[in-house]
Amino acid sequence: MPLLRKVAAVTEATWKSLVLESDSAVLVEFWAEWCGPCRMIHPVIDELAKEYVGKLKCYKLNTDENGKVASEYGIRSIPTVIIFKNGQKKEAIIGAVPKTTLASSIEKFL
Repeated sequence: MPLLRKVAAVTEATWKSLVLESDSAVLVEFWAEWCGPCRMIHPVIDELAKEYVGKLKCYKLNTDENGKVASEYGIRSIPTVIIFKNGQKKEAIIGAVPKTTLASSIEKFL
């Protein structure tokens, strides 16, 4: 099995530079340690990050540790995946959804 690239964490401190000022589309998974569905979607996000390398940046944000960002974007349930482009929130996908659902959302913004 090929080695999966782990998706980097983004924090309140790095949010602006990594997400809002990114020159490419950015996918952020909002998650928490205690969340079962988050663990189900982690490998999917890892795969997408590998498939869209060079076209899409992927990050994970722990909502327990970065509550300010999570509340700024109205995160009510996790996992929530948000796609950003040019510093703007473009689409939010809530829950552990199939990879194809995430991929078709990503394609719209590349």
